[in-house]
Amino acid sequence: MRNIEKLKLKILYNFFFFYPVAINLSYLWNFGIYALFCLIFQIITGIFLVMYYISDSVSAFLSVEYIMREVSYGWILRYLHANGASFFFLVIYVHIFRNLYFGSYLYPRIYIWYSGLIIYILLVITAFLGYVLPWGQMSYWAATVITNLVSVVPYIGDSLVIWLWGSYSVDNVTLHRFFSLHYFFPFIIVLCVVLHLIFLHEIGSSNPIGIEFKYIDYILFYPYYIYKDLFGLSIFFILYGFIVFFFPNYLGHYDNYIMANILVTPTHIVPEWYFLFFYAILRAIPDKMSGVIFMLMGIGVLFVIPFIIEFEVSSLLFRCLLRYFFWYLVFICLLLGWVGSKPAEEPYIFISQLCVVNYYIYFLVVLPYFSKIEDYFWINIYRK
Repeated sequence: MRNIEKLKLKILYNFFFFYPVAINLSYLWNFGIYALFCLIFQIITGIFLVMYYISDSVSAFLSVEYIMREVSYGWILRYLHANGASFFFLVIYVHIFRNLYFGSYLYPRIYIWYSGLIIYILLVITAFLGYVLPWGQMSYWAATVITNLVSVVPYIGDSLVIWLWGSYSVDNVTLHRFFSLHYFFPFIIVLCVVLHLIFLHEIGSSNPIGIEFKYIDYILFYPYYIYKDLFGLSIFFILYGFIVFFFPNYLGHYDNYIMANILVTPTHIVPEWYFLFFYAILRAIPDKMSGVIFMLMGIGVLFVIPFIIEFEVSSLLFRCLLRYFFWYLVFICLLLGWVGSKPAEEPYIFISQLCVVNYYIYFLVVLPYFSKIEDYFWINIYRK
């Protein structure tokens, strides 16, 4: 039995440390490690916050204030958790765009890409559930608006909304359910992260020049990239600590420091900054059902692109046209986030509509067709 246990430990040790990676990875490949540490921090701080939080519509807001003012170091736990969500999404977005730029979503890494997208979807759901828990004004009305989107389901939409609420409005039962799910989903995310790592270690990491692993020089992850990751993590935690200690409320909304009032609607309901992209797409479409469909397809299109794109050279480092279109996509996404923070009026609605059209054109037109054009020139002109 001892030999079996030693063998298991050896396999785990080799899995995490002694596996080969490409020799030319940049610091952009560190963001997966940052995301893993963000997840660990969120779970740890969340467990301590649960010890004092009360999932009751009357006491939830007051329990958060109690954590902030009465619990020893409760303020730092809450600020670490609240700002940790923002840093988590920031890291995830950089991670996704890095994969889009270097073509890491293509064969043979499709399963890595899909498992990562599933983690992102679970993270979005978990963050939304957690945003409701403080039971502030913005939390309550954001929950009311978002859960009402389920009503677009034909025939049974209204019944689904009532079933989701557990009542005829967002109330005490809703808060209980959201709290339970918010506590449960991180452990599902951990399971998906393990699968993500298994797929990654089975196939191998991509690299900046897009050459398959077997055709490039490699080194062991330990000790070379361990030290690189530790250096990157030290910079990351310095920035994290700077926000937590000096600007802890900068990424939040001031209305959320007011207790939820079902009789008073905020003048401008906005989600957290990491949801503004989807919120802008939702508001850009006048029809409610079409808006929800387009919003969901904002993620759905990422599941489709591995099947509609065939690259001779996957990395955009060697693609003159698509490289510039990629940065245009980044600009479009940032512009959508900015528009989502503005009131639902002109000219912001028109700008968001233009951005939505350009967003889908990039994935459904520019990527598949311009990649073929560049491949043609690459094969028939450059190589000659």
